[in-house]
Amino acid sequence: MKMLAGAVIPARADSADPVFETISAARSRIAWAHANARSPRRYLPETVGSGCAFFDYDNDGWMDIFLVNTGPCDFYRPHAPTPNALYHNNRDGTFTDVTRRAGLGGGIFGMGVAIGDYNGDGHADLYLTGYGRNILYRNNGDGTFTDVTHAAGVSDPGWSTSAVWFDYDNDGLLDLFVCNFVEFAAATPNLCGLNPLQKPFYCTPRVFRPRASVLFHNNGDGTFTETGHLTSIGRRPGKAHGVVATDINGDGLMDLFVANDSEANFLFINRGNGIFEEVGLAAGVALNENGRPRAGMGVDSADYDNDGRMDLFVANVDHERFSIYHNEGGELLTDRAASSRIGIATQYLSGWGLKFFDYDNDGNLDLVLANGHPDDMVAEYTPRVRYDEPLLLFHNDGRDWTNVSSQGGDAFQQNWNARGLAVGDYDNDGALDLLISNNGGAPLLLRNRHGARNNWLGLKLIGVRANRDAIGAQITWTYGDTTRSRLKTGGGSFLSSHDPRVVLGIGRAPRIDSLEIRWPQPSHAVDRFVDLPIARYVQITENKGIAAI
Repeated sequence: MKMLAGAVIPARADSADPVFETISAARSRIAWAHANARSPRRYLPETVGSGCAFFDYDNDGWMDIFLVNTGPCDFYRPHAPTPNALYHNNRDGTFTDVTRRAGLGGGIFGMGVAIGDYNGDGHADLYLTGYGRNILYRNNGDGTFTDVTHAAGVSDPGWSTSAVWFDYDNDGLLDLFVCNFVEFAAATPNLCGLNPLQKPFYCTPRVFRPRASVLFHNNGDGTFTETGHLTSIGRRPGKAHGVVATDINGDGLMDLFVANDSEANFLFINRGNGIFEEVGLAAGVALNENGRPRAGMGVDSADYDNDGRMDLFVANVDHERFSIYHNEGGELLTDRAASSRIGIATQYLSGWGLKFFDYDNDGNLDLVLANGHPDDMVAEYTPRVRYDEPLLLFHNDGRDWTNVSSQGGDAFQQNWNARGLAVGDYDNDGALDLLISNNGGAPLLLRNRHGARNNWLGLKLIGVRANRDAIGAQITWTYGDTTRSRLKTGGGSFLSSHDPRVVLGIGRAPRIDSLEIRWPQPSHAVDRFVDLPIARYVQITENKGIAAI
């Protein structure tokens, strides 16, 4: 086992300073904006997108940025190109647009992005979802990508939203789940009629037919086979917006929580042997307390109260309140939003991208929510509801949630029509930053100024027998008299992908005393380390030890 030297404790700065600093486009050199194709007809796809991602496409150790845009479809013919954007991290706080060289322009009406190394070659690949069709881009390892959608067998025509890479059968290969939304086409009549202003408006998904989502099994030869139709995934059509791969019952098999818009949410429990059982209603996550479905959008999963069980979060539309589901064990969860500050704060908001993350590195998982209403005229006829809405930041002290949005920084004092949200450390200082996409506008890049004031260790996990991205790994670390554990989940948020590295916060403790990695099957390996460094990133390769990076 390789021992790495420790680091000094950084000086504490004024905690009253704003948590996040808004990085301007002039400073970051990210000169891009989402084109949402808004038209007088108010076609529903115009108001749903789009997503964003932090990922290291060139393996230089720095998070790059990907932003999803619209493109030609049956109701939209842009007058000028509306490409996606890949921005290379210059390691000095600026980014360079390398989209054209990389071959990631898109050309579809894009929605979301899912990042994963599906072929295990050490290069992060990209799955782009959209209205009309999806694209799988294989990373060639030389700064370019190749469209291998049809060769891989993962074309999914229709309207797809979020997607997630995860290893559902524990064979060491990443499989792919794709959320499918409603049956929609430009020729479809506007079944909603007119709003109170006697104008066409963005129709509620309630009036459209649902579609079944799909599950692609990785065959290990660059191709996939759709297996969702063999299980409850294919037999339960929905209106899926968000998905997270997690382990609800702690059996080592990754389950799927799917948020449906205007229909019951799904909790697909992985029973092994390719079998998924939908238990949302029995588990208590399908409907609200009155037995009615809500407009589920963004989701995430984490053990927010450190009791050893994975909890769930789902964001809904205004007047529905967001849900924070506490895992009681036995595949039963209870919604605790009504008794928390989260329920009060979200009563009149519509949420999309979100993430459990430790913004101050105190060892407890906090929560960020990106919001915006889908109806651009809603403020004219619905009291207390607006189109552009504030971001929310909640601090978790291990016992209770506190709304600290007023301390979040300038971006938290403004209103946005936010959609996707990705969390990642783009400047490698150990403080998790935010990337937020805005419907029909420029993205937000928010630099975290607080996380590095506490001590931390960043992990890049590399599976060998386990899937290379280590989705499903259980990470446990001890500092002083405190032990924390975290499952490396897949997906989450809305239409977006996060920095794949894991940052372990330890507050003011001077060291991490021990670290344990339980690798997912088929590995069964357990790696243990002591005398770990702080304030840096390290790479841990399954059964091969730890190395500085």
